[in-house]
Amino acid sequence: MKTSIKLSLTAAALVLTGIISVRAESNSANFPRALTLAPAESGGADAASSGSESSSDAELLKKLSNPVSSLISVPFQNNFDFGGGPSDDGFRYTMNFQPVVPISISENWNVIIRTILPFIHQSDVVNNGTQSGLGDTTQSFFLSPKKPWNGMVLGVGPALLYPSATDDLLGSGKVGAGPTVVALTQQHGLTVGILANHIWSFAGEGGRADVNQTFLQPFLSYNTKTKTTFTLNTESTYNWENSEWTVPLNLMVAQLVRIGKMPVSFQIGGRYYADKPSGGPDWGLRFAVTLLFPKK
Repeated sequence: MKTSIKLSLTAAALVLTGIISVRAESNSANFPRALTLAPAESGGADAASSGSESSSDAELLKKLSNPVSSLISVPFQNNFDFGGGPSDDGFRYTMNFQPVVPISISENWNVIIRTILPFIHQSDVVNNGTQSGLGDTTQSFFLSPKKPWNGMVLGVGPALLYPSATDDLLGSGKVGAGPTVVALTQQHGLTVGILANHIWSFAGEGGRADVNQTFLQPFLSYNTKTKTTFTLNTESTYNWENSEWTVPLNLMVAQLVRIGKMPVSFQIGGRYYADKPSGGPDWGLRFAVTLLFPKK
């Protein structure tokens, strides 16, 4: 039963990613559709026009800095953490596959689905052993107005935790849920905002620790005219069960390029753990590749 549940959840995550390949059908279709994907406008039909492409890329950068923009994106976020473990020489690699899919539900509202499915390899982090496999999946559903409200971009909804880990040491074994919210403002290339959630477990494997944690991600980013983005954020977690903070400070730089006609963002950065539980990592690196799918 446990294996069946894990396979079902993993399959559900993979099915969700299939949405990315969907494109808007021709208006000649004979049947109305209540829900449509809401990718970002590309800024111009003439791809050969450098002025139009430049304007399009500027808009893409702005939307990429907004967690609830109407832009389909598929980040592959590679994280390398060093230190920690019983001997303080542990290593942990986490590749977060985190597609973002906006769905238009009305003239004025979108639902943005953000999924994080981690693949983890770690050594000397727990009992001087090595573990590899999937971690737990987190999925958020943001109800967000298509236009800013008084200059603020807002989103609110539920966050869900699925026990998709393939090793007990890589996940909580719990099913959880709670509220999530995002608020930000953008002007003159600058984005300032915060994304937060709180998750409580309500089901799952008996004998495992309950999940009761808050996630806080204040962020600051600046986009330049050369399509470079500088980002400073924290991705802090407070574990209410153990009264412990994990506070990584991240500094990153990203560059938007085009491979053929496809826009792709490459990001690199480093992190320092300002606070951590006993056995937590000391520092880390990040390299991310994000595929963008603007509307043509």
